[in-house]
Amino acid sequence: MQTATAYTRETVQLDGEYFSDCEFKHCKMIYSGGEVPHFDSCRFDDCDWRFEGPAARTLEHLKIVWAAGAKARVQALIKEITVSTGR
Repeated sequence: MQTATAYTRETVQLDGEYFSDCEFKHCKMIYSGGEVPHFDSCRFDDCDWRFEGPAARTLEHLKIVWAAGAKARVQALIKEITVSTGR
């Protein structure tokens, strides 16, 4: 668990981590498809979000599904994501 930590221009591995009241500035945020990270009251400034390993393959799969003609299903997943986070 990381609490009240400031990260600047760092590479941050996200899998399985819990961040509370942290600030990330110009960081490379990497998620590889493991246990999902948790963010509580964190702030992000110009971070680069990267997906590697299984997470990257999941995104590639969604691109293929989109291109294969299931655009509506991928859009429904995006809507589900944005509605569940309140955004």
